[in-house]
Amino acid sequence: MQTVTPSLTFKDGAEDALKLYVSVIRNSKIVNIMRSEGGPIAKGKVLHATFELDGREFTAMDGGPSFSFTEGFSLVATCETQQELDEIWRRLSEDGGEEGPCGWLKDRFGVSWQVLPRALGEMMGDPRSGNPGKVMEALLKMGKIDIAALEQAYRQR
Repeated sequence: MQTVTPSLTFKDGAEDALKLYVSVIRNSKIVNIMRSEGGPIAKGKVLHATFELDGREFTAMDGGPSFSFTEGFSLVATCETQQELDEIWRRLSEDGGEEGPCGWLKDRFGVSWQVLPRALGEMMGDPRSGNPGKVMEALLKMGKIDIAALEQAYRQR
């Protein structure tokens, strides 16, 4: 049986990133961390780590200055409530993170996140019950997502 596991290579700070992520995303934990003894990865840095976000396995390491993240890769945090969305947004964007448009942000480690309400997918996928076009118009004007505003746009005909 094959498995596919996403792996994040940080310039530096992998352990701090993992600690943040597992504290923000429920049902998450650091499974193990192996530290470098020296060589191409500085002594004490993360040579390999396994962690879970909402029960899904990832690996990570500190790779050095030649590694960086782009918006071509993002993690998606799907939220049930505005309170949950607000808290995840705040925690991931604080301490040097960058807020972006349409529910996107970049955390202080350079990883892009989409912090989205589960209801967004439901509204965008059901044109019979509402207006997905109006939802998209509203979404394009937002940074952090406002679920009530999206629901109001969805009800417009």
